[in-house]
Amino acid sequence: MGDTMATQRVYVQVKDLKKHYGDGDARLTVLDGIDTSINRGEICVMLGPSGSGKSTFLNLIGGLEDADAGSILVDGCDLTTLKAGDLGEYRRRELGFVFQFYNLVPDLTIKENIEVTAHLSKNPLNVDDLLRSLGLYEHRNKFPRQVSGGQQQRCAIGRALVKNPGLLLCDEPTGALDYKTSKEILQLMEDVNRTYGCTIIIVTHNAAIARMANRVLRLRDGRIVEDELNESPVAAAELDW
Repeated sequence: MGDTMATQRVYVQVKDLKKHYGDGDARLTVLDGIDTSINRGEICVMLGPSGSGKSTFLNLIGGLEDADAGSILVDGCDLTTLKAGDLGEYRRRELGFVFQFYNLVPDLTIKENIEVTAHLSKNPLNVDDLLRSLGLYEHRNKFPRQVSGGQQQRCAIGRALVKNPGLLLCDEPTGALDYKTSKEILQLMEDVNRTYGCTIIIVTHNAAIARMANRVLRLRDGRIVEDELNESPVAAAELDW
C-alpha cells in the first residue's frame, strides 16, 4: 500500500515518549516510555484497552498536547521543540484528523464542510474530484442531517483529506457505525492510502481491523507490548468480526 514497501522510509519516529496527568497522589502516568517508528505510506493500527494511552499517543503526534519527555519526529521535524504557532502550521500542513464523532458544521452542506478545510492548505485536492471518490458527489448540496452516519463519516474523511495531508490520524473512526458501514469506511481508507499515499494511523478497540494494517502496535498501561510488521495485509473487504 502506498510506497511503503518500495522505500521503507521512516516518517514518524517516537523515542522514550512520556506523558502524565495530575500531581502527587492524583498523578496518572498515561504513556511510559514509548518507542516506535512508522514508515511513509504505511497503515498502522493501534490497539489496546480503554486507558492504555492510545488516544493520548494520537494527540501527541497530532500536536494537540505536549509531551513530558521524549521526542516525536514527523518527516524529520521534532514536534517537542516547536512553539505553539509552529505546531499550528504543522497541523495545517501535515495532518488530517478523523474522529469517532463527525464534528461536521450542521449549517454547511457536505461540500462546504470539505471546502472550509481546503482553504487551510497551499496544495489542496480538487473538492469535486474528492467528493466523487468518496461517493458523495450526488449528496454534495445536502446538509449533514440529511445524510446517513456513514456518509457523514465519509464527509469527515474528505474534510481531513482535502488538505492533501502526509499523515491521517483516525481515532475510533468506525466506533459509531454499524458493521456494513464500518467495512465501507475501512475500504475507503484503504483506497485513500493507495491513491494518495498518505500514512494512516488508526486507533481502535476492534482487533480485526489490525489484519488490514502494515504495522500493528498494541498498548497496555502506557507501554507498547507489541510492535509488529504485517507482511501480508488483508484487504478491508475481507475483514470479518
